Amino acid sequence: MDNFQKIIDRHKYLGRLGTALIYSICVSVALNYFWTPGKIYSSGLTGLSQLVHTVCFRFMHMNISIGDLLFLLNIPLFILAWFKIGHRFTVFTIIAVGLSSVMIHAVHPVIITRDPIVCSIFGGAINGFGTGLALKYGLSTGGLDILGIVIRQATGHRIGSINVTFNTLIVLSAGLMYGWPYALYSIFGLVVNATIMDMVYTRQQRIQVIIVTEEPKTVIDSIQHRIHRGMTIINDAEGVYKHKKKAVLFTVISGYEVNALYEAVQESDPHSFVSLTNTVKIMGRFYEPKV
Repeated sequence: MDNFQKIIDRHKYLGRLGTALIYSICVSVALNYFWTPGKIYSSGLTGLSQLVHTVCFRFMHMNISIGDLLFLLNIPLFILAWFKIGHRFTVFTIIAVGLSSVMIHAVHPVIITRDPIVCSIFGGAINGFGTGLALKYGLSTGGLDILGIVIRQATGHRIGSINVTFNTLIVLSAGLMYGWPYALYSIFGLVVNATIMDMVYTRQQRIQVIIVTEEPKTVIDSIQHRIHRGMTIINDAEGVYKHKKKAVLFTVISGYEVNALYEAVQESDPHSFVSLTNTVKIMGRFYEPKV
């Protein structure tokens, strides 16, 4: 049994490494094919790396690679993650950021277009897909992700205001460096990036689940075997047409767990009625898997 678990873990790690490679290719293509030719700034430390590169090249005539800057700026956050989050998490984050730095060097820039609107759309979409994929499979892309996890674990609060402030400064810098229309193009790119990332990364979505079933114990056992969720059961419900006794099960899951829920319900009671509704806000305890 232990050997079987080791095989599963090994394939899980290989999957994460493959995902890290896909992410690194996406960010390098977005940067070299679209953002740089279109004078578009990204968000987070990637955007900061672009800004430092531009300042060094324009005012000090130093051509420092954006890939090198991206890795160097992440080093303090690697150290923070090592002591505050976990060693395994930090190692995979270093791999993801390191591969990104290497791929930014390796992917030769190709100027498809300099149109800032096209560059903001495609750069944001490609990077959003890569980032969302990385987050979906448990990888951090470094930067403010690490700071956000540390603050959330310490205080329970998210760093939305810090993200907004940081990215606002990046956008203002885009305006100062290239002209204010480019600041607007960068904002547009950030919106596209966030939209695609949310479409791919479903773990942060909260979905309310209501299940009406005649086999509550079987359904509960099957669901809890697949996903770590508590449930509330309402007994003595009655169907309108056949007046059969039923139970109503209530829980909240993440979007990432929808497929597992579907498989569990189909296996235990394919005749049950299931309703899924997006949840805007949760008050109370909601289990989030550790990174």
